[in-house]
Amino acid sequence: MKQDTHWLDHPRHHKILWAGFIAALALTLVLEYVWPIHAHFGIDAVFGFNAGYGFVVCAAMIAFAKLLGWWLKRPDTYYEDGELHD
Repeated sequence: MKQDTHWLDHPRHHKILWAGFIAALALTLVLEYVWPIHAHFGIDAVFGFNAGYGFVVCAAMIAFAKLLGWWLKRPDTYYEDGELHD
């Protein structure tokens, strides 16, 4: 019996997703020329700040989620140890 794989497991889709992510980043940078930026602080007026800030915050959230998952991880036999409390 053939096991169906998820559509994200195919290498062809990885290339399509990366192209989409890069296109979204490029569009964000291009729109900074077209759309007026109303900076509230000095640093957010720098070209590409919003895209860079978004990337750094997203990477930090992923790292935090990985760390939290590692910390909260339980063994596969966690509920099979016979120590269930009613």
